[in-house]
Amino acid sequence: MRQGKSLWIGLGVALFIGQAVLQRGVVYDKWAKNYAPESMGAAQGLAPDQLLFALAGFREMVAGILWVRADSFFDSGNYDGVLPIIRLVTLLDPHQLDVFATGMWHIGYNFTDEDQRSDRRYIPYALALGKEGARKNPETFELFFETGWMWYHKVDDDYEQAVKWFEEAVKRPDIMPARRNLLNKAYERAGRIYDSVNYYYELHEIAEKAYAENPEWGTRNQRNTVASNLDNTLVRMVQRGWIAGQNGTFEQGDYDTRPPFDVNFSVKVAVVEPRVLQIDGTWGVLPVGTRIRIVLRDKDYPGATYASLDWDGADEVRLDPPAERTYMQDQLYVRNRRFVRKIDMSRDPTMYPFTADHYVLEFYYNPRSAPPHIQDRFGYDGEGMTDQNFLRTDVRESQRVIYTSFDLSKDQILRRGDWVEGSGRTPIVKTGNYVEIGTQSTTEEIIQVPALRGN
Repeated sequence: MRQGKSLWIGLGVALFIGQAVLQRGVVYDKWAKNYAPESMGAAQGLAPDQLLFALAGFREMVAGILWVRADSFFDSGNYDGVLPIIRLVTLLDPHQLDVFATGMWHIGYNFTDEDQRSDRRYIPYALALGKEGARKNPETFELFFETGWMWYHKVDDDYEQAVKWFEEAVKRPDIMPARRNLLNKAYERAGRIYDSVNYYYELHEIAEKAYAENPEWGTRNQRNTVASNLDNTLVRMVQRGWIAGQNGTFEQGDYDTRPPFDVNFSVKVAVVEPRVLQIDGTWGVLPVGTRIRIVLRDKDYPGATYASLDWDGADEVRLDPPAERTYMQDQLYVRNRRFVRKIDMSRDPTMYPFTADHYVLEFYYNPRSAPPHIQDRFGYDGEGMTDQNFLRTDVRESQRVIYTSFDLSKDQILRRGDWVEGSGRTPIVKTGNYVEIGTQSTTEEIIQVPALRGN
C-alpha cells in the first residue's frame, strides 16, 4: 500500500514538473514575445517559487498574492513599483476587474508633478488598459464605464468617445442606476441634446417601473432625480434658445444667450525663471466658474491638435511615458474677471524634459465643459459667447470656442543663450489687446459677486 501511495505521489510530482517544463519551454516564450510588457520587467522582483507557480498554471493564485503585495506599494507611495504588478496581474488573471479599474486610475491620475498636475503623457496607456479590460470582460459594464469616465472626466474633450463607451456600459444589465445616468451628461457635452432628452425619458420609464416594483426611498429618489433633471433640461433648451436654433428662429426670440457676450480674453506670459511661467490675463465674465485651459507642448508632439492630443493613439499598454516628450496642461481659474498664475516646471525635469527645440503655448476655452450657470449664458455650443479677437469655429466641430497660441523656443523656456538670466531680456509673449494694469496678487482673497439687484 505504501509503495502504491509513493508511486502516485511520484507520478503527481512528475506531472507537476512536466507541466512546468512544458509551459517554460513552450508557453513562456510565446508569452514573453507577445504579452510581456516591453518597457519594464513585469516579473522583476518575483521570487522563484512565485514564478514557478505562475508557469505551472497557478496564475490566479499568484495574481491574488501580487495584488495584495501592491497595497504596500500604494501605502508607501511607491507608484512606479505598482505599475509592473498591475500589468502582470492583468496578464495572469484578465478577469480581475478591480485591477484593471485601479490600474487605469493609477496610470491616468497618480503620476503628478510638484503642483499636482497629472502627467498626461500616460493617458493613452490608461485608455489602452481600459480597452483591453473591456475586451476581455465584455459581460460586465465596469471597464466600459471606467474607460468612458476617463474620456469624460480626465480627457475632458472629444466627448463622442465618452458617449461611445457609456453607451456600451448601459447595454450591460449589471450597471447601477447612478452610473447609467452619466450618459445624459456625455450626450450634452457632445452636443447631442435630443439624444440626452430621449435618454432621460428612457431612464424615467425605468425608474418608474423600479419604484412600482419596490416602492422604497432609493427607488423613489432615483425616479424624482431623473424627473427633475429632465424638467431642467427641457427648460434650458428653451431658455437658451437651443430649440429655436434648431428651428431657424433663434434671431426672432429673446433668449438668455442673446446677444452674445464678449468675454474680452487677453493674456501675457513671461518666462521669469528657467521652466517658470508667469501668466496674467483678462476674462470679462464676473460670475465664478470659468477655467481656461493652458497647454505647453512640443511643437511636433505626435497626434497633437488644438489644445489636445490623439488620446486614443496607443494600441498597447506601456508602463512609462515617452521620456523625451513634454506636455503640460493646467487650468487657469478666473475670479474678478482676471486670472493670475505662476506655473513652475523646474522641479520636475523628468516630467518636463524640454528636449525639443520648439514649443507651442496654447489657451483654450470650450463652453461645453462649463458649469450649468455659465452655459445658461453661453449656450450649449457657445452661441451666447463671442470675442472680437479669439473666437474660433474651426477648432472644434460645430462649436464656438476661444483659442490662441504662441511659439516659444527651448532657449526662451530654459533661459539660455540670448535669454540667460542677467542678460536684461525676459522672454514675453502676449496678445495684441493685452493692457498692463500693474502687479496682480496670485493669492487674491476677495471675490466680487454680482448683485441680485443691480442698477
